[in-house]
Amino acid sequence: MPDKALVPILMALMVLAPLPASKVAVADETELTEEFLSDPENIRHGQELWRQQCVKCHGRGSYPGKAPKLNPRRMAPDEIYLKTAYGFGRMPAWEDVFSDDEIMAITAYMKSDRFSP
Repeated sequence: MPDKALVPILMALMVLAPLPASKVAVADETELTEEFLSDPENIRHGQELWRQQCVKCHGRGSYPGKAPKLNPRRMAPDEIYLKTAYGFGRMPAWEDVFSDDEIMAITAYMKSDRFSP
């Protein structure tokens, strides 16, 4: 048991402890620039990943049911990236499945004119 004088300090550290650096500025580090988002190779790669995994819940054949229809035109690229990486509501996080580059490519595809759920 810690000394009683240390308890308030330990409590403050637990409450004020920052998130790991990998969780803090991810959206800034992704470099989701217009150049990246419009690159045909990034869009193609994202479409390939979408067809392999995302379509299972968000594809035309899964409605109604698993997940809501997506309208990525109303979402900022960083929002798509963060929701894909860390999850949102009932959507699981994919950060341990896809690399940052892959999540960025999925984002590029979703923001492209080629996107079709």
